[in-house]
Amino acid sequence: MFLTLIGYRATGKTTLAKLLAAELGCDWADSDEEIERRTGKDIAQLFAAQGEEAFRRLEISVIAELCRRDRLVLAAGGGAPLRAENRQAIRQAGKVVCLTARPETILARMAADPRNRQLRPRLTAKEPAEEIVQLLQFRTPIYRALADVVVATDELDPPTLVRHIIKELFGTERPLV
Repeated sequence: MFLTLIGYRATGKTTLAKLLAAELGCDWADSDEEIERRTGKDIAQLFAAQGEEAFRRLEISVIAELCRRDRLVLAAGGGAPLRAENRQAIRQAGKVVCLTARPETILARMAADPRNRQLRPRLTAKEPAEEIVQLLQFRTPIYRALADVVVATDELDPPTLVRHIIKELFGTERPLV
């Protein structure tokens, strides 16, 4: 069993990966956290020191490795599905859930998370609200094309979202895994 959560930053991928893994009795990983662990640098430092392209090459390697594991819930970095190599690895590994949120929800969550400003790089020269809208317009069709299930995270709390995701994927609130 392998499950990948994709979506824009602050849609709940890491939070839900932890909870889903506990519910499904398996491990979880966050590709961004794994990259940070391996390099000893946060994502913003990697972008600043080596550029986005070098980061994306490392991300391809890490995701390929993680996707070879079994019984894992993976929270993929928001930009990971933009690369064909990552989409192929994620699709071959198992089920994919796209997490969505409205731009204003994403902006509020990012503003409430002090780690966001310190550890996550800006991806455009635009103001945060404009950047979110611009990147969502580009990324959303890619996310949706890869997903088996699309789940909006704006209104429901994490435990309810976990039950909803499991029901959508397995047709029951308690999968037999």
